[in-house]
Amino acid sequence: MEAKEQDVSLGANKFPERQPIGTAAQSQDGGKDYQEPPPPPLFEPSELTSWSFYRAGIAEFVATFLFLYITILTVFGVVRADSKCKTVGIQGIAWAFGGMIFALVYCTAGISGGHINPAVTFGLFLARKLSLTRALFYMVMQCLGAICGAGVVKGFEGKTLYAQKNGGANFVNPGYTKGDGLGAEIVGTFVLVYTVFSATDAKRSARDSHVPILAPLPIGFAVFLVHLATIPITGTGINPARSLGAAIIFNKDLGWDDHWIFWVGPFIGAALAALYHQVVIRAIPFKSK
Repeated sequence: MEAKEQDVSLGANKFPERQPIGTAAQSQDGGKDYQEPPPPPLFEPSELTSWSFYRAGIAEFVATFLFLYITILTVFGVVRADSKCKTVGIQGIAWAFGGMIFALVYCTAGISGGHINPAVTFGLFLARKLSLTRALFYMVMQCLGAICGAGVVKGFEGKTLYAQKNGGANFVNPGYTKGDGLGAEIVGTFVLVYTVFSATDAKRSARDSHVPILAPLPIGFAVFLVHLATIPITGTGINPARSLGAAIIFNKDLGWDDHWIFWVGPFIGAALAALYHQVVIRAIPFKSK
């Protein structure tokens, strides 16, 4: 009987009724099972002699190429039909963008990190997750991949039809101001990059083993939801490479008049997301060394 009481007491102590929550749980460092990775140097010349550096850039090029190819073709399948009821519609376009991001992040995350978006790369650079050398290389490869992807779509659809359907280019739709478009791009990119930070957080990855496996899912779903919300406003950019590739291949005033919005908006949104995650969510600047 006495031994039984000891077992009950031990169980009560091992599994206390009140568990720490919120900031109290975050402050318990005794059970810390992860280490904050050291930030990379701003410039890393040794990367330029590493095959893994160029392999990662090639992965970003191919992923962005496939992203533009599938998504712009989906857009054309909708806009060329006489009735959207005969096509996948706006929801299908949103699924194409979100689904491709889910698949491509899953495929390339282990090679390059699966950015596929200069705004994501910019946000991660601001958070000191990669060097300036790698960030610039990624952005160049992403833009080149997007241009090639849009170019292949133009080859399939033909020059005349491609021009008639605006080439899948981003612009602020009638009824909305440039300020509306800029705001939509800032908030939409904030949602995406904040999701990227949360889904790939080192702390969560260490304590929840399922997080790295599922990381592409919330990222793709965030892209899907943002497209549902902002396709009527700007066609949804939130990816400067996507907007640049379509604009260059389309090469009409309509594609260039508002183009600055699809660089300034995503970069502001990415910067705000990086600031929010690093300072507010993770409180990294306030942690003791």
